[in-house]
Amino acid sequence: MSHEFLLPDLGEGLTEAEIVAWLVAPGDTIAIDQAVVEVESAKSIVELPSPYGGVVASLFGEPGQVIHAGQVLLTVTDAGSEVAPAATDVPVAAATAAAPTTAVPTEGSGAVLVGYGTTESTRPERKVAAGRFGGAGAGAPVQQADAPVRPASVPVNHPAEPAASGSRISLDPARRSPVVSPIVRRLARDNGFDASTLVGSGLNDLVLRSDVEGHIRALTSSAPVAAPPTAPPTALPTALPTATTATPPASTAPAARQPADVSADIRIPMTGLRKVVSQRLMTSRREIPEATIWLDVDATALFAARDQLLRTTGEQFGVTALIARFVVAGLRLYPVLNSSVDTASQEILQHGAVNLGIAAQTSRGLMVPVIHGAHTMSTRQLRDALAALVAQSPDGTFAPSVLTGGTFTLNNFGSLGVDGSAAIINHPEVAILGIGRMIERPWVVDHELAVRTVVELSMVFDHRVCDGGTAAGFLTYVARCIENPVTLLADL
Repeated sequence: MSHEFLLPDLGEGLTEAEIVAWLVAPGDTIAIDQAVVEVESAKSIVELPSPYGGVVASLFGEPGQVIHAGQVLLTVTDAGSEVAPAATDVPVAAATAAAPTTAVPTEGSGAVLVGYGTTESTRPERKVAAGRFGGAGAGAPVQQADAPVRPASVPVNHPAEPAASGSRISLDPARRSPVVSPIVRRLARDNGFDASTLVGSGLNDLVLRSDVEGHIRALTSSAPVAAPPTAPPTALPTALPTATTATPPASTAPAARQPADVSADIRIPMTGLRKVVSQRLMTSRREIPEATIWLDVDATALFAARDQLLRTTGEQFGVTALIARFVVAGLRLYPVLNSSVDTASQEILQHGAVNLGIAAQTSRGLMVPVIHGAHTMSTRQLRDALAALVAQSPDGTFAPSVLTGGTFTLNNFGSLGVDGSAAIINHPEVAILGIGRMIERPWVVDHELAVRTVVELSMVFDHRVCDGGTAAGFLTYVARCIENPVTLLADL
């Protein structure tokens, strides 16, 4: 008997996803709730568990393809059936689309995605894989489950195998070693091979990160040293801070992934997160009549307060966390800036809770994780919540719930080395505050020239919600708190 596994409803109105990598191949025997495919939605990268157990008969779609809810992902036959593995290059459009409710799982499935599965989950929570910046077209055949995703114009050239024989890290295309960590699979894909073809050093040949890194070093040492003089070095996008590099340097620029002609154009599909970001930015520009104000602020006293906190409490408080605390206090004084606009009813919806969004540059692109209930937090709690978001930002592995519900956004673009920016409001919010870099500048203090640490604050607001007086009042309040942190005591 054959079962069709359909792409389920991923929740929150998401109706499509991009295939990142297949975790199984035709002919593999799988169990109920075993992860079979890694897909990227607009919110995050997730592994989908199969509601059926048996033998994988065929796969539909290749890495880089976009599929829609209700379309067939793979077919599974009963373990005793004699079924030859089907071709895996069947276009998604050719798959039979059906309502998600027709995919009824076999008894015992613990899958809890919308549209199939039982209410009792027997599958432990899995950490999602690290995200990617932008999308990519179809690349290597699906039989290689973890083959790297490449733009359509990039030729598929596999790096030469290491000359060493008998090594535990030698590749065997027929081998299917267990690989649990999505990060390990991702690291291998970025370097042009499938992690499951290695012999792992873990229990039952489990492939560990050290195994993949060891093979990468072997690839690097066996690669030719000399390079054509005309080939330019591969550079990371200038918008990404170096802290977002989550893999060893060898994985950032494998030669096999570069086009043969450096002058050739490359088409990068706008899918997944990049597509959602584009739509939201266009909506913001189209609907919001925004205005921008800015102010240079003497932040010398803020750094002194940070140092004093360290001396008295023994704890580190970053300046961004302190400014976030000032922003929350300012929104309690100017609550209309903590709003959204209901265009259908022509009303301003003023939110009671302050859910502070923090703009973050990640390996998947610009994301805005949210600190929910920031108005209820102490400075220490706000600092810890911010630190937790910063720890996740390099990979962009935020839970979908963390990326929704924001009411105001704080953007520290000074970390990118710029002084100011006319930021785009994160729709449907009505304002965003930007922090530029903090540098020493000449400053007049008590009619005398002095060297002070100065930062530029830029405020973009929706002119439908308030006039310049309200926005300026909020901006100057935050500026006063930066110049003299004791000011905050008056509003506590």
